Amino acid sequence: MFTEGQLYSPVTEHEDGTVEVHLADTHPGREDPQYLRRRGEIAGAALAWRRGSQEVPTIEYTEQEHAVWSRVSRELAPLHARFAHSEYLTAKERLGLPTDHVPQLAEVTGRLLPLTGWRYVCAPGLVPLRDFYADLGDRTFNSTQYLRHGSQPLYTPEPDIIHEVIGHANQLASPRFAAITEAAGQASLRLESEEAMKLVADVFWFSIEFGVMYEGEDLKAYGAGILSSYGEIQEFAHMEIRDLDVADMGTLNYDITVYQPVLFAARSMGHLEDVVGDFFATVDDDTAAALRSEAVRRGLLPMSSQ
Repeated sequence: MFTEGQLYSPVTEHEDGTVEVHLADTHPGREDPQYLRRRGEIAGAALAWRRGSQEVPTIEYTEQEHAVWSRVSRELAPLHARFAHSEYLTAKERLGLPTDHVPQLAEVTGRLLPLTGWRYVCAPGLVPLRDFYADLGDRTFNSTQYLRHGSQPLYTPEPDIIHEVIGHANQLASPRFAAITEAAGQASLRLESEEAMKLVADVFWFSIEFGVMYEGEDLKAYGAGILSSYGEIQEFAHMEIRDLDVADMGTLNYDITVYQPVLFAARSMGHLEDVVGDFFATVDDDTAAALRSEAVRRGLLPMSSQ
């Protein structure tokens, strides 16, 4: 099930004004004082930002940070050409993100707004689930601004700006993917129960984050989590592939720390819109409860979950 707190490192703002990011013991930057200090600085800029009264803060990225962005962009490019769905590739070309330097979030917004009306704002890390989805409903994406540790540029244990922008902004440059994402956000505004909210978040996970889709006979990726991961993009086709099924997608247990062993494939872009897009556009608390009951009847959830 979706557990948003596992995705981002916790952030603490101390009384003296310093900001500390608490990396996991297994994080490659955990023992690097300079990296820890840098993460605190970037998180602090986001914490100090006041929406509506200030521009999204500009981060003066270092040469090493630009090098990480460039390395990942260079390594992902041929993998995208081979494994990404054409809807994503067309959107990526339209957006035209820089590959030689880390873009500022204001630059990402400037490129997205005329295409699909979306904008990017900064976040220090975790954004509360309902706040994150409410912003999606207003075509606003909360993004981190830090980069993964330079010792492992092709790996990140948490969503960094590479995931948020190369994965999601390219996706949001497609009017069709952008509409599905917006519908997921608007759905959250109709939901009162936490069970319903989690169901929507889990369907989002197995579509917008880790979705795959057939293009002819070839299985392609469109999910931001796959397309921003150097390793996962080369492995997704070997996983268990199931048909789109919102009851299954919304109740399947999964581990965010490993490659996803089960993925759900749309037959086409229209099929994704008909199943996932329509689900987001119409789901309410009663619909979500009925889907959970269906999942119990089908053995997808234990009886105690009903």
